[in-house]
Amino acid sequence: MTQPKHARETERGRYYLDPAGGPDLVSVTNVIDTAVNKSMALVPWGVKLTVEYTLDRWNVLAERVTDDRTELVKELKAVHRSVREQAADLGDRVHDVAEARALRAPIPNDPEVLPFLAQFDLWLASWGIDLDEHIVATEITCLHRRLGYAGTADLMIWLPTGPGGRLELWLIDYKSSATRSARSVYPENTLQLAALRYCETVLLPDDTEQPMPRIERTGVLNLRAASHALVPMPAGREAHRAFRGALETTKWLHAAPSTYPALFAPGHEPKPRQRRTTRKAA
Repeated sequence: MTQPKHARETERGRYYLDPAGGPDLVSVTNVIDTAVNKSMALVPWGVKLTVEYTLDRWNVLAERVTDDRTELVKELKAVHRSVREQAADLGDRVHDVAEARALRAPIPNDPEVLPFLAQFDLWLASWGIDLDEHIVATEITCLHRRLGYAGTADLMIWLPTGPGGRLELWLIDYKSSATRSARSVYPENTLQLAALRYCETVLLPDDTEQPMPRIERTGVLNLRAASHALVPMPAGREAHRAFRGALETTKWLHAAPSTYPALFAPGHEPKPRQRRTTRKAA
């Protein structure tokens, strides 16, 4: 997935430039990555990957323990990062083809991703989606200037989920995985959807603005190579309040200094370091 039009990467994570000239807006995913602790799930997952990698290559790796220990440690430490990067890349490519399908744009020939696209097509067909009639927006930038954040909504779409088949406007986020069940979601998915749902404005492709549409339902569309599932998420005002707490935490952390001066007892202050001077050759 190409980086959203106004997004930029900083040392504090992703921020959005405000085309109206206001302060930069922290991205929704940056807030969640900064303020939501995922270590309880990620640490066991990373250990499992590393152990499996080691056991699958035990005969080869055992020979390196003595002679190549430093490089072996680096290799093992990188196992989980490599898998995460591959998963993120796959997710980006799945987003790309879903957006292309929604916009009737050409689909790249990507054999690894085409099964996910086939599941997206099955989902569209199951709901009788007319791309021109039911899709309101795809990959649209949403802003909340008053609170200071922004994000990108994957899909706004009308689905006949109301009483008597009445059309309701859904805000949907795509999630892909090669291993997780199509019905599985994370709690922070609700925070992400609530943050986008209650934005104030959306940016059109020409940077003109419109009020954020009134979203009636929110959900995660899980796309897998052999299955799919739309999982409704309770992204209401309570979830938005929780996101706002994470937002304040993120702002504080991003503004906090990384170092503070040490305090020493009187008479025990360290001596100033002397600058080294280099003599010039005569």
